[in-house]
Amino acid sequence: MKTFESHFTMIKEKLLSNENFAFLRFSDGELFILQNKHLELNSDHFIIGDSRGGSWYNEEEQKKFLPDEHQFYRERLIDSLKYKEKNYFRGICTRPDVDLDTFNWQLDLAGGDDDTMTWSNLFINSNYQRYMDEIFPLFKTKKVIMVVNKSAKIEPLKFNIIKDFRVGTNCFINDYPLISEIDKFITENDIQNHVFLISAASLSNLIIHQLYSKHPNNTFIDIGSTLNPLMRMEGWKGSRAYLREFWLGEHKHHLNMNCQW
Repeated sequence: MKTFESHFTMIKEKLLSNENFAFLRFSDGELFILQNKHLELNSDHFIIGDSRGGSWYNEEEQKKFLPDEHQFYRERLIDSLKYKEKNYFRGICTRPDVDLDTFNWQLDLAGGDDDTMTWSNLFINSNYQRYMDEIFPLFKTKKVIMVVNKSAKIEPLKFNIIKDFRVGTNCFINDYPLISEIDKFITENDIQNHVFLISAASLSNLIIHQLYSKHPNNTFIDIGSTLNPLMRMEGWKGSRAYLREFWLGEHKHHLNMNCQW
C-alpha cells in the first residue's frame, strides 16, 4: 500500500544513494489544463472553466491557458503524464484535494496505477517539515542546476549552483523554447549526475519529461513553490497556505494534512 510518508522516504533515499530519477507534479493547475479548462490567474481575478472570481496574483504567479489556442502545450503535458520509465515518478492530485472520479480519471489518462504514480503534494502539507529538515540539506550536497522565475534570488539557498535558467510570466506557453536551450547545455557540457531543481509552473512537467527521457543520467525534480520564501519571492503569500503556515506562523491546517491514495 502506498503511503504519503513512505513515498517521501523513497525519494529521500534515492538522493542519499545518488540514484538518478525524475519527479514531476500534476497539481491543480495541471489538472485544469489536462481537463481542457479555460484557466487564467490575473492580477485582480481568476478564471477556471466556468468559474470566475476576484483574487490577487503577482507577476510570478500569473498564467493563462486558452483551450482554443494552446492545444500544442496541453498535448505535451499529456505526453509527460503518459510517459512511463524506471524512476520517472508522476505525482497527481489525490484525496482530499479531488473526488474519487477525478482521481481515477487521472490514473486512466496516465495509463493506470503503478509504482511510479505518486502524490503531487509529496513535498508539502504534512511532509513539508520533513522536506525542509531532510531533503533541503541534501540539495546542498549536489551539483545543482536550477530553472526558476526571473524574480528568484538563488544566492540565499547556498547551493552549489552550476547554472541557472530563468522563466517569466506564463512560462508554460511563453518559455517553451527553453527546453531546447537546456538540452543543448546538457549535451555540450556532458552534464551527468547533476540535480535539476525546477520551479517553472506547468512548464516544469514538459522540461522534466523531455530532458529525463534524453538524459537519464541526471536527476530532475519539480520543487514547485517549496523554496520560494528563501528565494525572496512574494507570490506565495497570497496563494500558498502551507507556506504561510510554516513561514508566517498561521494556524496549521495544511501542515497537518496527510494525503491519501
